[in-house]
Amino acid sequence: MTDLTLVIGNKNLSSWSLRPWILMKQMGIPFTEVKIRLDHPSTREEIAKHSPSGLVPVLKVGSETVWDSLAIAETLADFYPDKPFWPSEEMAKARARCLSAEMHSGFAQLRGTWPMDIVNEAKKVSVAPGVQKDLKRIHQLWSEARRDYGGDGPFLFGEFSVADAMYAPVVSRLRTFGPVDLFEDMTGYLETMWELPAMKEWREGAAEEAAAGWYKF
Repeated sequence: MTDLTLVIGNKNLSSWSLRPWILMKQMGIPFTEVKIRLDHPSTREEIAKHSPSGLVPVLKVGSETVWDSLAIAETLADFYPDKPFWPSEEMAKARARCLSAEMHSGFAQLRGTWPMDIVNEAKKVSVAPGVQKDLKRIHQLWSEARRDYGGDGPFLFGEFSVADAMYAPVVSRLRTFGPVDLFEDMTGYLETMWELPAMKEWREGAAEEAAAGWYKF
């Protein structure tokens, strides 16, 4: 396999960057990380060196470029067919793809109102109606996936999959802006995700950014 480079944004803020990053870490795929500071005078220029869309994340595969978190996940699944990116059972795989696609295209109120802010926790903010609607849907998706396909495993479909990577930033948002009573029955899943070695590594990177004065709190 050609050497892989993943271009990401701030670890405290860039939810879309977290998704392929934690996926690659969980799947044991080696890669070089390039981090671009967002909300900085040089941001646009730096991203343009790597990304045809002007956005992060971007996966560089030799001289080729793959952009968009879900496209990166699918490309990696093609590169590493022996790794469990998706559940092996056909309908479980279909459901996992549905969950991933819905996260990719939906939940605009949640994403816009509750931005990822990993270094801050337990803000206990009031939940706007649009956010509440998104949270109810996410809880439904998680509950049904765990009920139908979770088995004895700790993740949405038993083993860690693309679906868990896609919802990793939601786990962070629930810690930052919650706690949210609706997700009390998901405490085990939330803790499992939060304590993953890969998530801990990402959190440490976010803390380093804060210590370096990247943010004003």
